[in-house]
Amino acid sequence: MDGKAQLVLSLQSIGAIKFGAYKLKSGIISPFYLDLRILVSYPRVLRETAQVMAELLATLKFDRLAAIPYAALPIGAALALEMNRPLIYPRREKKDYGTGHAVEGEYHAGETIVVIDDVITTGASKIEAIEPLMTAKLKVRDIVVLVDREQGGAKEIAKRGFNVHSVYRVTEMMEILREAGKVTESQQHDVLTFLAQNGAVS
Repeated sequence: MDGKAQLVLSLQSIGAIKFGAYKLKSGIISPFYLDLRILVSYPRVLRETAQVMAELLATLKFDRLAAIPYAALPIGAALALEMNRPLIYPRREKKDYGTGHAVEGEYHAGETIVVIDDVITTGASKIEAIEPLMTAKLKVRDIVVLVDREQGGAKEIAKRGFNVHSVYRVTEMMEILREAGKVTESQQHDVLTFLAQNGAVS
């Protein structure tokens, strides 16, 4: 079993991939949920995640990593250690005290940044995070996520001139779990039906 397939099983084993009825930020009820914030409590799986994502990142050219708070901060830190690459992050809200920085960490205008996040759904949070980076005169071309929920986010980002790279699509993860006997045919069908009905699978 390769590293990508093993990571999916590891994520499922720690409860990062859940099945049931979950309300998303959009208000839609989803038959699955990706709780990747839990990675911070599982250093072995966090390391696995960084190793798999590092393989994808090795194909891109960039000066620094930029992790989107909050879910991607542990992933970004693990990647910085795995790849020995510097990390910065855009604040959700600019401080009105101290340095007042909108972007934390050391960087230099004109550098190329690759944005890191856990999941992409609509892409809205990615655009919000990119704005302070570009205001700081940093170049952003690529966004790397662990999972594309296949709900149109990658296409929306592409319309704005950015490239989205994902380690997995949800349909791929479901196939790995089905082949390993970790989900039922019914669960897989429910997920694929949901994606088909919510602008995902053609």
